Amino acid sequence: MTSATTPPLLEVEDLSVVFPARRGGAPVAAIDGVSFDIAPGQTLGLVGQSGSGKTTTGRAVLRLQAIHRGSVKLLGRDLTRMSRSELRGMRRHMQFVLQNPYSSLHPRMTIAQILAEPLRVHKSAPENRTRERVEELLTLVNMDPATMHRYPNAFSGGQRQRIAIARALAVNPDFVVCDEPVSALDVQTQAQIVALLQSLQEKLGVSYLFIAHDLAIVREVAHKVAVMFRGRIIEMGAAGQVYDAPAHPYTQMLLDAVPVPDPALQRERLRRAQPERHFPDDETARGPCAFGEDHALSGTSRWHRVTAEHGVSCRFWPENSPLPAHDRAMET
Repeated sequence: MTSATTPPLLEVEDLSVVFPARRGGAPVAAIDGVSFDIAPGQTLGLVGQSGSGKTTTGRAVLRLQAIHRGSVKLLGRDLTRMSRSELRGMRRHMQFVLQNPYSSLHPRMTIAQILAEPLRVHKSAPENRTRERVEELLTLVNMDPATMHRYPNAFSGGQRQRIAIARALAVNPDFVVCDEPVSALDVQTQAQIVALLQSLQEKLGVSYLFIAHDLAIVREVAHKVAVMFRGRIIEMGAAGQVYDAPAHPYTQMLLDAVPVPDPALQRERLRRAQPERHFPDDETARGPCAFGEDHALSGTSRWHRVTAEHGVSCRFWPENSPLPAHDRAMET
């Protein structure tokens, strides 16, 4: 969490992205009113089902996706108000690690050329130090510098992802968006890449927006967790609080779907599984919310505090779903 004396590295406020209408249809709000911040050297895990808006959020934060409304501040500077040339200068402070290591590296460039390219573009190293810097980057991600003259097809998926991470770190960024960085890898390689990202964060102090649908992996890497549903954040808090005491029924459903390694316990969980919940479209909701407040009349935010560092939205709340334990205790 960001302290009172340490400003956030990244501040996202009321971010919205609208895709234009196609074939006579209506415009689509891909993300709507998303707000969060990330402290220096910290990781925010962004989770949710496919289509919830996670990747669009990451691309919008990096200004790779047009923004309809809202602001994105990195190092105190508003990226949404910058010209193209100003934004180009900020690129070295923010980088991207893509999901698929097989398509994120140019097949006709050697590893040395791939890693040297951002150094040249951002003038991050003198020309006579380029080779030395490439060797440093490969060593940083636990790869042999002697492999720098090979092409991407000579490497495994895990090695390619290490190279992609090295490329992202080449210009010493302050912030990296990791969009499903391990989902295309086998379980053992996933664990290795996660450990590498954590080690690099400790060494370099870099901050991550870690986008994933695998909640077990996010728990390993994230300091804070934000849960997305239909383009909105519906729960956010410290990782331990969200995982140990999920407040929104949708978060509870996601966590219930995570398998456990004990077969007997997993069978018991499946036997006692709750019926599938229907999450209503909150735009049609009228009257008091699940917390008893009529926001249309009061004009107040739909964001409710469970604890000081844990909040939940009353949007998309299924009927007859219980309130978080904190609120039940306050009612009694």
